[in-house]
Amino acid sequence: MAQFQEVMRQQLETSMHTELEKLLDTATGADKEVSKKDFEGFKKLFHRFLQVKGPSVEWSKIHRPPEDSIQPYEKIVARGLPDSVAESLNKLVVVKLNGGLGTSMGCKGPKSLISVRNENTFLDLTVQQIEHLNKTYNTDVPLVLMNSFNTDEDTKKILQKYTHHRVKIHTFNQSRYPRINKESLLPVATDMGMTGQNADVWYPPGHGDIYASFYNSGLLDQLIAEGKEYIFVSNIDNLGATVDLHILHHLVSRVPNGKRCEFIMEVTDKTRADVKGGTLIQYDGKLRLLEIAQVPKAHVDEFKSVTKFKIFNTNNLWISLGAIKRLQEQNAMDMEIIVNPKTLDGGQNVIQLETAVGAAIKSFDNAMGINVPRSRFLPVKTVSDLLLVMSNLYSLEAGSLTMSQKREFPTTPHIKLGSSFNKVQEYQNRFESIPDMLELDHLTVSGDVTFGKQVSLKGTVIIIANHGDRIDIPAGTILENKIVSGNLRILDH
Repeated sequence: MAQFQEVMRQQLETSMHTELEKLLDTATGADKEVSKKDFEGFKKLFHRFLQVKGPSVEWSKIHRPPEDSIQPYEKIVARGLPDSVAESLNKLVVVKLNGGLGTSMGCKGPKSLISVRNENTFLDLTVQQIEHLNKTYNTDVPLVLMNSFNTDEDTKKILQKYTHHRVKIHTFNQSRYPRINKESLLPVATDMGMTGQNADVWYPPGHGDIYASFYNSGLLDQLIAEGKEYIFVSNIDNLGATVDLHILHHLVSRVPNGKRCEFIMEVTDKTRADVKGGTLIQYDGKLRLLEIAQVPKAHVDEFKSVTKFKIFNTNNLWISLGAIKRLQEQNAMDMEIIVNPKTLDGGQNVIQLETAVGAAIKSFDNAMGINVPRSRFLPVKTVSDLLLVMSNLYSLEAGSLTMSQKREFPTTPHIKLGSSFNKVQEYQNRFESIPDMLELDHLTVSGDVTFGKQVSLKGTVIIIANHGDRIDIPAGTILENKIVSGNLRILDH
């Protein structure tokens, strides 16, 4: 049986190779060379995909990480900062993962171009943060955007507006991989085109692709030649992911056993809202990221437990450039494959093979986690998140959001806006101005609801408009620990 399976695997790889060569024959010029490099990476991933049998972890081999492998942030801060902060900053590059579209929030184009605060987009805030660092410390911290074929063109057009900012901006593109037919395990694409029938047959293969595409772009070598040593990588929609000087100092100066730390993962305490987030474990003597997709079904509830797995990965990562170069050249970057099933518009079932950037932690030397405050994880994935960051709960300074000192407790309210608010345009039409939420604990809104100016929400507020009905909250209304439902046209003060 094993011999038969091996023959089948070899046949599938041969067929895949033949189909990819046919696709390459339809490409021209520089595109052909780029696609050739992309396909080399895809073939390696496909080869590994065919080798994998069952779950990628044995549950009995999972252990809690050793105490010293995940340091509390307070301990890092207690060490203080050196006089030469500028020296550390000049070794740093900020990398933002910018491959995603704003479709989940009803917007066209790159998600990074959605306005999130005072007409500033995610990208505006990022540029402001880095420019502030460069001006304050007289440094040269560049910004690198990892785009995808979905976001590259629109992003490059907008970059012209930052020409006179004190930030050098570079871009490189994620790979473009072919979606594969779930049955035949061959590419769905018929040529290298990206329009018409080929519009949805390609995909960017997850942020784990950063290592190969960064290396292949030539930008990695260029930055090393300029004296850069580390990258700080994060999702562009995580507004809490700013450059932290204490973590940077720890990274640059920590030399256990004469070796520098090559990889730091920022983790934070798990709440019930984060039960699906990846966590750090000790496995085969190495620190490793465990994602829910790798967990055997019988242990999923255990994985979601807040008591056993207390932390989760924020995807804020600090990584050595030299180590990335070494691991790429040794072909030693080891990341688990995520098999993501999709159904195309025509009903065809496909799979796409992806990897996650944090999964490479086990390939790096002296990797560690730092348990950071929740404030460093402020992702804007939904319009409910957008309401939070637009409100008076946060103040904005030099591109960074900080929790208002007027808020008596540091936790953020739980906000759940119904489907009527799903798209940014709908959401904007329903709020004449963003309510005062300094004393809010929980907000649920469902149905056709609109808010007038200067509404104040306190404690727990639940507003439910029945089907076909509408609720208008008048200007100046204060709602404290209220449940509002029914067919109220106007809610009295």
